[in-house]
Amino acid sequence: MPFDLKNLVATRMGENYELHNQHLNPMLVEVLRITGFDRVYVRAEGAYLYDAAGHEYLDFLSGYGVFNMGRNHPAIKKAIQETLDLDLPNMVQLDCSLLSGLLAEALLKKAPAHLEAIFFCNSGTEAVEGAIKFARAATGRSKILSLKGCYHGLSYGSLSVTGSANFQEGFGPFLVDVARVRLGDLNALERLLEKRDVAAFLFEPVQGKGVNFPADDFYTKAEALCRLHGTLMICDEIQSGMGRTGKWWAFQHWNLEPDIITVAKSLSGGFVPCGAILTRRTIYQKVFSRLDRAVVHSSTFGRNNLAMVCGLATLDVLENEKLIENSAMMGQKLLEGLDALRAKHSLIREVRGKGLMIAIEFHEPPQLGLKLAWRLLHRIDHGLFAQLVIVPLLSRHRILTQVAGHNMDVIKILPPLIITEKEVNYFVHAFDESLQGCRRFPGPLLELARNTALRRVKGKNQLNGSGPGKGAPSKHKAALSDRPN
Repeated sequence: MPFDLKNLVATRMGENYELHNQHLNPMLVEVLRITGFDRVYVRAEGAYLYDAAGHEYLDFLSGYGVFNMGRNHPAIKKAIQETLDLDLPNMVQLDCSLLSGLLAEALLKKAPAHLEAIFFCNSGTEAVEGAIKFARAATGRSKILSLKGCYHGLSYGSLSVTGSANFQEGFGPFLVDVARVRLGDLNALERLLEKRDVAAFLFEPVQGKGVNFPADDFYTKAEALCRLHGTLMICDEIQSGMGRTGKWWAFQHWNLEPDIITVAKSLSGGFVPCGAILTRRTIYQKVFSRLDRAVVHSSTFGRNNLAMVCGLATLDVLENEKLIENSAMMGQKLLEGLDALRAKHSLIREVRGKGLMIAIEFHEPPQLGLKLAWRLLHRIDHGLFAQLVIVPLLSRHRILTQVAGHNMDVIKILPPLIITEKEVNYFVHAFDESLQGCRRFPGPLLELARNTALRRVKGKNQLNGSGPGKGAPSKHKAALSDRPN
């Protein structure tokens, strides 16, 4: 019989979690079941996901920032279908394909004029890996400088520069020529750059973990120091780029001129993985420096037709539907609406963000009852409070959100750039109600803590051989925290 995808999906839908439990990642399945995130979504459109009963879920996660244009955008779907119908040659490798040239031309028009060359790859972590190689080749230096708390990917080079011990645990040793400074610590940055052995300062203009960025001129002064000491600046725009922060690129908020930009996620249109390295022509030529080095850095699927078409269609949608402008406008409304809740909910420490990349940070409240409950919860697990908020957002209001990082009392929202005031108002109202529920400590607190404790005991028993099954992770919160790549 010929392959029938529609029938396969129709007959097997609902087996999702059992299949993953058997053949993929049972720890993730356990985490999703603990928290009630084990929903089966059967359809997606725009800013919404839908289950088999037809219930709609507001997607304020956007696949970690992949779906800036919303899910299953008709213009991008049409472009993919047209590409398949053309029967074009694809990945010949020993040729120069038209579509990759067209996407390079279109993407560079959205970048600063001093960036004149592009390398295409498949993902954000691959783009970071390539950027590290480019910087080393161009400068003849080996050290890479990044920021504490940063996230740049999970392959070895990008993981080496990532500032998260949780992701690095068990995978060392890493690249030795890596140093990190605290965001805003200009003195530490200068001390490292003065040694003139740093190839590049790699940073996310708006950090994915926690949505942190400087309130002062740290970036502009850092740029001046890099120029003074011959260090390249690499802006990781994998999540913050493509309109996410209300501008095409997050570095534009500080008028920076990076030497290299890494791009991925939403460049895919939400369909075919697509990453890119944008750089100065002089840097590019230091990598591909001779005829025998014409393919010294390459990526088999990097310039494939479907990815290139998705990128072209994405750029067109972002511009013609004015989604960058909408990101700035809706982001401001969300920030204002959420910040207004601080007067009502003492749990909220700060609401911060740019465009539609927003974090809500919590802190210990002053009221005695809430204070005691807060401390009890943090003794059980430092990262549980934020889950106490995102769980009812999903279960009661059908809104998908995420914890901003490991051991953080921070919720992060990444809505698609197509949202309207309807979604903004709905989220603010739902968030308000969810925080009111948290005030009814210790009810929700003890329920979540009890589930966590039972799962951990079960996991330990199984690891010790005292029972069958798959077990549970010792820190299940990791799967619900921010994993941008």
